[in-house]
Amino acid sequence: MQRYSRAAIFLHWAIAALLAFQIAVGWALEDLGARGFALYQLHKSVGMTVLALTLARIAVRFWKPRPAKLENGWQGALASGVHVGLYAFMLGAPLTGWALVSTAKVKVPTLLFGVIPLPHLPLPASAHGLAENGHGLLAWLGIALLALHVAGALRHHLLMRDGLIWRMVPGRSTALLIGLPALILVGFVAGRAILPAPQAASAPVPVAEDPANAAAEDANVAEAANAAVPAENAAANASEAAAELPVGPPPAWTVQPGGRIGFSVGNDGETISGSFSKWTAQIVMDPDHPDSADIQVTIDMASASVGDAYKDGMLPGDEFFGVAAHPTATFTAKGAEATGPNSYRARGTLTLKGVSKPQTIRFTLSGKDATRKVSGSATITRALFGVGNGDSSGGLGPQVALTFAFTAKRKN
Repeated sequence: MQRYSRAAIFLHWAIAALLAFQIAVGWALEDLGARGFALYQLHKSVGMTVLALTLARIAVRFWKPRPAKLENGWQGALASGVHVGLYAFMLGAPLTGWALVSTAKVKVPTLLFGVIPLPHLPLPASAHGLAENGHGLLAWLGIALLALHVAGALRHHLLMRDGLIWRMVPGRSTALLIGLPALILVGFVAGRAILPAPQAASAPVPVAEDPANAAAEDANVAEAANAAVPAENAAANASEAAAELPVGPPPAWTVQPGGRIGFSVGNDGETISGSFSKWTAQIVMDPDHPDSADIQVTIDMASASVGDAYKDGMLPGDEFFGVAAHPTATFTAKGAEATGPNSYRARGTLTLKGVSKPQTIRFTLSGKDATRKVSGSATITRALFGVGNGDSSGGLGPQVALTFAFTAKRKN
C-alpha cells in the first residue's frame, strides 16, 4: 500500500497534537483573566508553531507524491472538502490570532517561547473586532472539521476495512497505529493539565457607592492608624521642637549609587514585584528639625521592570504607566514630622500618569553625621492614577506597595 512520506506523516501527527493542545488551552483563556498571562503567551507561541508546520505540510504535499483517493462520488468530495477546510483552519486560526494581538488596545509584546520576538502586523485598530470574531469562529469550525476527519478515518478503518489509516503510519506497526493517534489525546490532556487551579470563592466585599469617597475613607483610616503613637512620645517631640530652633539653613543630601525603589502588587493570590532602575532625588532636611524637609523624587517610568519580558513590555503602555505621554512620576513634599526615634512621615503630592493626588510616605534614618541610610515605604491606590485600567489587570490588587532604600551623604 502506498503511504504518505515520512515528512508528511510527522507533520500530520505533530500538528494534530498541537491543535488538541491549543483547543484545550484556548477554551479556558477567556475566564482566567490576569492569571492566564503566561498561558496566553504560550498559546500564541504554539499557534505560530502550528502556522509554520502547516506551511511546511503544504510544501511537502506538493513536493512528495500522495496516495491516490480511495473514494469518489459525494463521499470523496466531502473528504476533499474537509481537508481543504482543515488547511484553512490551520492557516486562518494562527493568522487571525496574530491579527487579534496586533490590533488590541493593550499592546502585549510576543516572544515566541520567551526567545523570538514576533512583530505586530501593520493592521488598523478597527480590524480588531473582525479578527476576534474570526478567531473564535474558526476555532469552532476547526473542532467540527477535526471531528469529521476522525469520523471519516474510523469509518474507513473499522467499517470499510480498506487500510486507509495505515497510509499515515510509518510501517505496518500496531504500536504506532495506537501510539500516533494517542498523541492527540496527550496534547489535549497536557493543555488541560497546565491550566491554573480554580480560585476558591471569596467572601463578598461591600462596595462603596462612590469609589472616590471609598478611596478617601480608606486613606483616612490608614492615616489614623499610622498616626497612633504613644502620647508621651508626641509630648516629648513637641517639647523638643519648642525648646530647640534650627540653626542656619537645613543641609542638602546627595543620594549615593546603589539605591533602590521597588514595588509589589497582588495578582490573583500571587505577588508581582519589580523596581525602577532610573530615578533621582533632591533632599533637603535637618533630621533634628524634620519640618525643614524639602523632598523631590523623580522616577523614570520607562525603567520599570518585573523581571519578565512579556510583562515589562506591557508596563509602558496606556493600560499601566502611559510612558509616551507621561515619562516620569514625581513625589514632592514640604516638611515632615517625627513619628518616633529616627522615624518620620512626609505628606506630599504624587504626580503619576498626569494625575496629582495627596500621598504619604514613611521613612527611617540610621547612621550619623554626614552619612545616613534611608529606608521607607508607601501604599499607593493605583486606580486613583489610572494604572491598570484594562482587561489584563482584572486580577491586580487595588493597592501597590512601594519601598525604597538608599544611602545619602550630606553636601558640604
